[in-house]
Amino acid sequence: MNNWKDFIIFENENFVVINKPPFIASIPERNKKEVSMLEIGREYFLDLQAAHRIDKVTSGILVFTKNNESYKHIAGQFERREVKKIYHAVVNGIHKFEKKKVDIPLLIHSNGFVQMSKEGKSSITILQTLYAYKFHTLLECEPITGRLHQIRIHCAASEAPICGDSLYGGQDCLLSQIKKRYKSSPDEEEKPLIRRTALHASKITFMDRDGEEINVEAPYPKDFKALIYQLEKYA
Repeated sequence: MNNWKDFIIFENENFVVINKPPFIASIPERNKKEVSMLEIGREYFLDLQAAHRIDKVTSGILVFTKNNESYKHIAGQFERREVKKIYHAVVNGIHKFEKKKVDIPLLIHSNGFVQMSKEGKSSITILQTLYAYKFHTLLECEPITGRLHQIRIHCAASEAPICGDSLYGGQDCLLSQIKKRYKSSPDEEEKPLIRRTALHASKITFMDRDGEEINVEAPYPKDFKALIYQLEKYA
């Protein structure tokens, strides 16, 4: 594990924004078997609080607050849907979305299972194609609401499941799919180009306590960057 300060991409007296690596939980999990980003951060800032969370396998922007006043300030912005979040996702198939609005309510059960349901809460995501490769598409996803697994389900509902997201129908991205003369080893199963759901929290915009707008962008982690490189190489 790297030093906490290595994850920081923005910091002032009120907020700390990090670029979360994949496979680390945002906040402590119920089983508490693995350390979370919040626990790591509290070794440096005792009063740190998570302003929101992203899935464990998702990489990218995560905002923490340094004091209660800042937490209440940004919590209000989230509640009023004033925080703008942008995610990047590599999805299966070729898609030409032009600000496609996906408006499908989601019902979250007590066990964490999420399903599309008229009885669920309003859930809205805007999908925009950034680049279409040979068999995959890089999407910009803007969640207007912030439901659990919202982007993953809305992409799947748009027939564009996220690569590696087996829970919602996403298939692994394999080099043999995109490289014409790929030679596989008969003794070894082919490994996917990315071993997780190909989703990255790329940008966030919110207001500081003094009224100044804060814009932060998180670079791709190594695995997501390597995936994009291979897709571009054999496009």
